[in-house]
Amino acid sequence: MSLTSAYQHKLAEKLTILNDRGQGVLIRMYNIKKTCSDPKSKPPFLLEKSMESSLKYINKKFPSIDVRNSTQHLGPVHREKAEIIRFLTNYYQSFVDVMEFRDHVYELLNTIDACQCHFDINLNFDFTRSYLDLIVTYTSVILLLSRIEDRRLLIGMYNCAHEMLHGHSDPSFARLGQMVLEYDHPLKKLTEEFGPHTKAVSGALLSLYFLFVRRNQGAEHWYSAQLLSLTSSPPAMINPANSDTMACEYLSAEVMERWILIGFLLCHGCLNSNSQCQQLWKLCLQGSLYITLIREDVLQIHKVTEELFSSLKGYSKRVADIKESKEHAIANSGQFHCQRRQFLRVAVKELETVLNDEPGLLGPKALFAFMALSFIRDEVTWLVRHTENVTKTKTPEDYADSTIAELLFLLEEVRALVRRHIKVIQQYHIQYLARFDVLVLSDIIQNLSVCPEEESVIMSSFVSTLSTLSLKQVDNEEKFDFSGLRLDWFRLQVRLFFHLRTFEKMFALTLEEPSMLRYAIAFPLICAHFVHCTHEMCPEEYPHLKNHSLHYCNSFLEELAKQTSNCVLEICAEQQKLSEQLLPKHCATTISKAKNKKSMKQRQAPRKGEPERDKPGAESHRKNRSLVTTMDKLHLNLTELALAMNHVYSFSVFEHTIFPSEYLSSHLEARLNRAIVTLAGYNATTQEILRPSELLAGVKAYISFIQSLAQFLGADASRIVRNALLQQTQPLDSNGEQTVTTLYTNWYLESLLRQASSGVIVLSPAMQAYISLPRDGEQNFSAEEFSDISEMRALAEILGPYGMKFLSENLMWHVTSQIVELKKLVVENMDILVQIRSNFNKPDLMASLLPQLMGAENVLKRMTIIGVILSFRAMAQEGLQEVFSSHCPFLMGPIECLKEFITPDTDIKVTLSVFELASSAGLSCDIDPALVAAIANLKADNSSPEEEYKVACLLLIFIAVSLPILATDPSSFYSIEKDGYNNNIHCLTKAIIQVSAALFTLYNKNIETHLKEFLVVASVSLLQLGQETDKLKTRNRESISLLMRLVVEESPFLTLDMLESCFPYVLLRNAYREVSRAFYMNRLPASTH
Repeated sequence: MSLTSAYQHKLAEKLTILNDRGQGVLIRMYNIKKTCSDPKSKPPFLLEKSMESSLKYINKKFPSIDVRNSTQHLGPVHREKAEIIRFLTNYYQSFVDVMEFRDHVYELLNTIDACQCHFDINLNFDFTRSYLDLIVTYTSVILLLSRIEDRRLLIGMYNCAHEMLHGHSDPSFARLGQMVLEYDHPLKKLTEEFGPHTKAVSGALLSLYFLFVRRNQGAEHWYSAQLLSLTSSPPAMINPANSDTMACEYLSAEVMERWILIGFLLCHGCLNSNSQCQQLWKLCLQGSLYITLIREDVLQIHKVTEELFSSLKGYSKRVADIKESKEHAIANSGQFHCQRRQFLRVAVKELETVLNDEPGLLGPKALFAFMALSFIRDEVTWLVRHTENVTKTKTPEDYADSTIAELLFLLEEVRALVRRHIKVIQQYHIQYLARFDVLVLSDIIQNLSVCPEEESVIMSSFVSTLSTLSLKQVDNEEKFDFSGLRLDWFRLQVRLFFHLRTFEKMFALTLEEPSMLRYAIAFPLICAHFVHCTHEMCPEEYPHLKNHSLHYCNSFLEELAKQTSNCVLEICAEQQKLSEQLLPKHCATTISKAKNKKSMKQRQAPRKGEPERDKPGAESHRKNRSLVTTMDKLHLNLTELALAMNHVYSFSVFEHTIFPSEYLSSHLEARLNRAIVTLAGYNATTQEILRPSELLAGVKAYISFIQSLAQFLGADASRIVRNALLQQTQPLDSNGEQTVTTLYTNWYLESLLRQASSGVIVLSPAMQAYISLPRDGEQNFSAEEFSDISEMRALAEILGPYGMKFLSENLMWHVTSQIVELKKLVVENMDILVQIRSNFNKPDLMASLLPQLMGAENVLKRMTIIGVILSFRAMAQEGLQEVFSSHCPFLMGPIECLKEFITPDTDIKVTLSVFELASSAGLSCDIDPALVAAIANLKADNSSPEEEYKVACLLLIFIAVSLPILATDPSSFYSIEKDGYNNNIHCLTKAIIQVSAALFTLYNKNIETHLKEFLVVASVSLLQLGQETDKLKTRNRESISLLMRLVVEESPFLTLDMLESCFPYVLLRNAYREVSRAFYMNRLPASTH
């Protein structure tokens, strides 16, 4: 061809511009097709019932639509013409772009033919590639246009609205409508159009013959050639990788396949006349069943080619070739590509390892990295498009690869390696270009005998540009811009995201293969590349791509984090089982056997059904290492998953920065929360729950294992544990689920304290625990196992200060509900109690007043319940104090010091504030601030403070005069062994002291004065019991007398001297002696009596 004409026609510039333009138009057609195929995004006019008649008319008459004389058919369009114009302008202009693109393509193709351009991929790579790309892009645009079912409606409706609004049709409509009609059968029309270009197209395709044959070799040839191996020839390891066709080495085989199949589809005449064309075409047909048009839109090449050739004369042999090639592809292509993927997994892994260890080799061997990336890309895209489209097959395993994640991972690793060491590549090739290539090029230019002026100018610019390159530019991190040089070189010569279902299936397969778990991180990393699918000609696609990218990235990371957290928690559960074997309760059998070792009974064989319990640590003894335990499998899976989650610290998807460790932290925290609750083993039906000490041991086993994983998982283990435990101290966790705080609060209230209130469980001050009385069918647990010192300490450690506060608030709610009922009883007996208060020292009058009191037993019962609750709270507070002192001794000291400074003369607000602080640390206070706050929150029944105060005073009188009634109860016997009573009346003392202290603090009255009054009235009432002649009423008089001493011991406001003044100590001494004698007498056998 004439060089001058080639330069004048600017073929290089036009090919570059048109290819970019074609990609934009193609994406717009794809976007319109996707939009119109989805009812959610389809233009609303195409779905409205009122538009149905108009749409049918437009579709029938297209493109000859008589707008002026068809008002009855186009009435709805006329009403919404402005809205239709606004909504459909982008669609219409996109179709106009297709028409203009077609015009420019035909003009350029005709110009190329006129210039008699020669195409050879080995000689003028850029020129040939751009030419073939343009043909394929143009064909894809036309095929996609024909797949838009609503194309006639979109164009016709827009033009109708335009004519109604402006009085004339759109200038482009006539040609556009004709073009749409012509391409109703796109391939037939395209083959007619490309007939004149057969020589140029077939010449370009034939230049691919040897390259495609070489690139289409099987894995066995790759193995024998040691493809991509840097270690196959150690002496030549640092030699530069060179090739006469450098760019062809990493040219995509998928791209070549598309060029060949679409090229020969359009210019099929040469298939009957040229045997080499026929061989290349058949070889290509045997490789794939589908080729990509754009993204997930594919062309079923055998089907469309067969349909086209069947309609042509003289192509029966070619149809037979197509059928034969299709059968060959179905039978062999799956296994062929499977073997190539297996080879690439090994070869690229070795390449990445060597380059990662010696990044300096990236200089001379950069070509190997690019070839590896290209080969992996081709194999992955082949698998994806066939997995997506091949639905019925006898060999489904050929289109499913559970190890694909490793290949994707290696793709990311090699890419990251090249980007990380970009300076190495730049420094090496800058020196190559500036010190070697420029000299060789300069010599070539000087030795040219004939060189046109245009070529001479271009070559001289090459020399000058390359001569200015230096290593300083690399050190200064200057950006190299070779776009001008590449365009000059061009003149001288003159794509996974959209296969969403397959992408998800591949990820699911990866998770099912334990050895592939470490590579699963490749899937979310690939989502970071979806931003490169956007095109400036289709900006409306950006939000859609962004949302899908983030959605799938999140979904993959969520699933990975879920799998990892599940694995971690399963190992934690196993560790907890091992820890549970070390609990003290399991050593009883061992101790018993050791103690009775010499006994004859122990020498006997064990009974059937009583298996020998393995000692802790037995699971570590193995006779054969090949035996794989559950723990082994879990640790292996966790290792793989940890490698995946910890592979990258962060990466970007569109404008978002993704941190995989945060996903894991979130899932671990949620799972740990649920695991702790599950560990508690609460059963609402049977009211069973794990002992706090056992739960604490289990939680510690979980925590210790999670903390040991911190450096492997990349997650903040301390934060995970802290957040999870902190949530368990609240009534509900972040998901609104019940926590162990709620479970234990409910259990202690509904099970232990409810039974204690009914007398089934007794508080034993001697054992500092609640104990169960031996009764049948009353309970299914041992109270002492849940309420001793160690259990209260464990409970406080699990619930923490917040949880203990919640427990306290619930306890106080029950206390205040009892106080409300007590006040009602006082109000009912108000008049009598006022008289009793004035005449308690007049036996004759008291004898007539006391029988008039109603509900005395009820008062004592409710006060006992309050005492039981407050006693439990005191034990829980003691446990909290020990835990707090252990964890925060530096805080406990100042709090104790501050509490000691409080005196009776201190302002009550200051006192309560300090007591509240002390109470939150578990310290006992003279006045319970929680009880004061709970009583203060009670709603008074329109009564004045004076009346409330009067009720409080009379309540103490009511209790005092009711104490003698307790003597009639057989359970009111004082047990020296328990240091209490079987009906829990010893808890009355705590209730009397704490309730009175709270009430009189609330009413700002002197606590000591009113407790003295109680002491006096109670003493008189008990002393009068000594004059009672009825033995039933005085059955346990001595035991009840001891309550007086317990009241004084409980109260910080009373002393023994005060008691001595109203209740002589000699009576207490005699009572102790009688109680002790009766206790020991009851323990003697009947014969001894």
